[in-house]
Amino acid sequence: MKRAALFSILFLCFFSSSFVFAEQFAKKPLVFFVPVEQTVERGLEAFLKRSFQTAQEEGATHIVLEMDTPGGAVDAAGNIGTLIRESEIPVITFVKSKAISAGAYIALNSDEIVMTPGAKMGAAKVIDGEGNAAEEKTQSYWLAEMRSSAELHGRDPIYALAMADEDIEIPELGLEKGELLTLTATQALEVGYAEAIVESREELLQYLGLENADVREMEVTFAEQIARFVTHPIVIPILLSIGSLGLVLELYSPGFGVPGIMGISALLLFFFGHLFAGFAGMEAIILFAIGLILVAVELFMPGFGLFGLLGVAAVIGSMFLASFSTAQMLISLIIAVAVAAIVAFVIFRYFGARLPMSKLVLTEATTSEKGYVSNVTRKELIGMKGKTLTPLRPSGSALFGSERLDVVSEGSYIDRDRNVVIVETSGSRIVVREVTE
Repeated sequence: MKRAALFSILFLCFFSSSFVFAEQFAKKPLVFFVPVEQTVERGLEAFLKRSFQTAQEEGATHIVLEMDTPGGAVDAAGNIGTLIRESEIPVITFVKSKAISAGAYIALNSDEIVMTPGAKMGAAKVIDGEGNAAEEKTQSYWLAEMRSSAELHGRDPIYALAMADEDIEIPELGLEKGELLTLTATQALEVGYAEAIVESREELLQYLGLENADVREMEVTFAEQIARFVTHPIVIPILLSIGSLGLVLELYSPGFGVPGIMGISALLLFFFGHLFAGFAGMEAIILFAIGLILVAVELFMPGFGLFGLLGVAAVIGSMFLASFSTAQMLISLIIAVAVAAIVAFVIFRYFGARLPMSKLVLTEATTSEKGYVSNVTRKELIGMKGKTLTPLRPSGSALFGSERLDVVSEGSYIDRDRNVVIVETSGSRIVVREVTE
């Protein structure tokens, strides 16, 4: 009996453990493929945060960044690099075409880099909005970031530094001073900046030993596409310029028409993109609404301009609250104000007569050149002499030949029965001067 009971217990333990092992063996690895395409900006950062969170919640075993980017903003790239380093899930960057500038930095932060045969990676020097090299402080920071990202996974930092510093020479790669390093797939594999070269996603999974893995693809939603577009550093001042110009034109147009719709739509698009990307909170939207209400109060209840000033301040404050960079927003606002002022001046100066507001404003004058004559100016009277019939204080009457006329003196008092001469005529106004003989 004891042997039978012992055998039964051992059998149950073996069966239970086999069931657990079988369940674990049957569970396939889950790979998330996340596109990293177009310009690196804060909208992409928001999309990647959502992707990493979704991968974590669904129990992904690997995250693959399918990269094809020309680079972008340094601040967004830095935040994405931090996101990758803090990920508990292994991250592989699959360079399908190019990982240039900020893209190279993002790739260096991942656990592994795999490239296609024609892919390239490098040219990561920081430049400003005008295409010039950034200031020395920014360059120093970026070089330190490139070095630490390379050293993070045991890669020789000299190649990362050469991507961002044109003063570094690497003769074995044919890199001379004055050039930035851009690695081909073969060169990246040789110097340890790529772990493998594969032709396709299937070969990538085979290299990773994940042939039987479940694959999920993250897609950029339509709202995220809008957010990525409107949070681009170049698009922001354009939206603000359209918004400002539309509202300025609406102030001088009857009712509420196309300019107002254009301006409000541009500003709402700005706030929607920043709100969806996670940069703006409801406090920014509320402050913006308050600003519009105050401006409307100033328009319909004119006062001392207090409501208008408070409204404009609230709108500008809401934009700073919604922005991801105070400096970027300040530059964008300056550009927007300058563009709106110049365009508004041109429109009012050269096209004002064609605007709807021209129907409400009387711009015509009843000049004599257009045939409008209230009183005929009798130029022939100038030089005629006569005698005052009444004292001129300074107006009165005078007789010229047989014609009695209402006249005015040049300003001085002239008594009656004095000789005068007509010196000026303008419509019904006849000016005389006393003549002493």
